[in-house]
Amino acid sequence: QMQLAESGGGLVQPGGSLTLSCVVSGFTLEDFSIGWYRKAPGKEREGVSCIGKTPSVYRDSVKGRFTISRDAAKSTVYLRMDNLQLEDTAVYYCAAPDPERPLVDLTSESDYKFWGQGTQVTVSS
Repeated sequence: QMQLAESGGGLVQPGGSLTLSCVVSGFTLEDFSIGWYRKAPGKEREGVSCIGKTPSVYRDSVKGRFTISRDAAKSTVYLRMDNLQLEDTAVYYCAAPDPERPLVDLTSESDYKFWGQGTQVTVSS
């Protein structure tokens, strides 16, 4: 059973930083893409970043501010978020694709089959 668990969310002031973690189990991290998505109140869920295919992918609004990485030994994917802005406020989810198609990007949310429970990130002054 593939499982993912996010942590690291919290309250931060504009311009601040947070690092989210996604611990995965039930599969070999190196063999799969892992995506980070977020959902803000009143908005659709959107893809933020993805690692697995080369190079990693970022949505335009976070390029230069967010960095995705992974530590296979710890079965963990990280999302380092710098210079956070008010519009980054959302619940952040990590997700993994169907094992039959393990390398995906952010083109389609439907590519992701397994999801974590989410972690809240609030950017506020």
